[in-house]
Amino acid sequence: MTAFFRKKAANAKDDILSGITVALALVPEAVAFSFVAGVDPLIGLYAAFIVGFVTSIFGGRPGMISGATGALAVVMVSLVAEGNAMGATGENLGLYYLFATVILMGCFQMLAGVFKLGKFVRLIPHPVMMGFVNGLAIVIFLSQLNMFKDGSGNWFTGPRLFVMLGLVLLTMAIMFFLPKLSKKLPAALMAIIIVSAIVIFGKLDVATVGSFIRDGGGTGLKGSLPSFQWDLFSKIPWNWQTLKFITPYALILAAVGLIESLMTLNLVDELTETRGNANRECMAQGGANIITGFFGGMGGCAMIGQSLINIKSGGRTRLSGIIASVLLLIFILFASGLIEQVPIAALVGVMFMVVIGTFAWSSFRILNKIPLSDVIVLVTVSALTIVFDLAIAVFAGVIISALVFSWENAKRIRARKRMKDDGTKIYEIWGPLFFGSILAFNDKFDVKNDPDHVEIDFVESRVCDHSAIEAIYNLVLKYEEAGKRIKLKHLSEDCKVLLYKSSPKFEEVIVEAIDDPRYHLAENPERFTKGLGEYNL
Repeated sequence: MTAFFRKKAANAKDDILSGITVALALVPEAVAFSFVAGVDPLIGLYAAFIVGFVTSIFGGRPGMISGATGALAVVMVSLVAEGNAMGATGENLGLYYLFATVILMGCFQMLAGVFKLGKFVRLIPHPVMMGFVNGLAIVIFLSQLNMFKDGSGNWFTGPRLFVMLGLVLLTMAIMFFLPKLSKKLPAALMAIIIVSAIVIFGKLDVATVGSFIRDGGGTGLKGSLPSFQWDLFSKIPWNWQTLKFITPYALILAAVGLIESLMTLNLVDELTETRGNANRECMAQGGANIITGFFGGMGGCAMIGQSLINIKSGGRTRLSGIIASVLLLIFILFASGLIEQVPIAALVGVMFMVVIGTFAWSSFRILNKIPLSDVIVLVTVSALTIVFDLAIAVFAGVIISALVFSWENAKRIRARKRMKDDGTKIYEIWGPLFFGSILAFNDKFDVKNDPDHVEIDFVESRVCDHSAIEAIYNLVLKYEEAGKRIKLKHLSEDCKVLLYKSSPKFEEVIVEAIDDPRYHLAENPERFTKGLGEYNL
């Protein structure tokens, strides 16, 4: 019992320290994505707090961090701009359309959880996952390069650049070497504290969180508790036109948010060797976005970079996410002045170490060991993640993988031909019969020159879809039009159900009475398994 409580206490310590580190890293990210979306920084910070807090408690993946993200922010830009154009100058109508869209987005995400659509994340192939991870690492790296620019968008030069690089490298060095000296101290948090102390006490003129916010047009981190947006019901008309305007944006945001969240869930599963609940995560993300919409946040989803910081800093339970979100609110309410003094260089250094740890360096080693199609998928997903966004990259990767799978299976259809003593010609079909293999299937038959009696044996094949049913039906008609008799044998029960439902014609040609042990074995694999069990194999 003592060992149990000691283990729990150790986990709690790691989760608390990791949560502090994540909270510090959340600030510039949430602020930056607010600027991307064209809203006040507090809107992004409120979203990071609410979404992070709700999903940490109710989400399907302990240790995963959620908040305002760039993938959603880039979609919100045109939404906010179009919404502002619908109102008078200075009315800021786009912000309220954004809140309404986030609420509807949350409803769609909850429906995805209700209908258990989260399980479809299993269909994402490993090359897609690896390409996504590599593309993500590059995107995080490129996003940090913007921190080397001033408020006018010009790159740092001279001493300012060298000081920035020195602090970044110092942060990375601390994170690299500190775990070798002591694993009890959180490397990322200690690096931020040490570099911040050097900047503050050394009075170095470097970019800080406060200067970053001011350069972007904000006034600071200081704010109050998020309040219910009663103006939401009076500012925008709740009619068909509004629904027609916000629904497409809500659908896109819901899809992008869920894809990014479920991909992050998969990644964290692999890193921690545990399994999260995808459908529960869909419900939690949806509920969090509904709440953040009503309380003035820009919505959000899982944050891959911050989730990786949390996992690599020792965060494993829901406590780490709760600490991060609550601490973020405390920063807003009471400690804005202190947090604004944290140098951007320290946070950039932390993110660079995340990039190094995220990139799948093993992908270079296996490129010449995996199929060419998987190489193409891996590289394509990485490139599309960088050029466009995560959702497009994943969709493209899954589609390419599905097409390759279909093509490879289409080539596996075979027909072995033999003659029975009574002159009946037997076609033994091997391989799956589906839309991709129909052409090859039809080429196997010689209706004109075949004898009067033909049997098609499906014991080693399977009828998979409507295209296969149509192909068999048309083949039966061709033989009958030629005055020949055709029979279909060894179809499994589910295949026969499909064929009987499609046309009564199949009741005339399917042979039900089967006396062949191969057929019964193929139709009832459980019987084969039980048989093996009897022999303790």
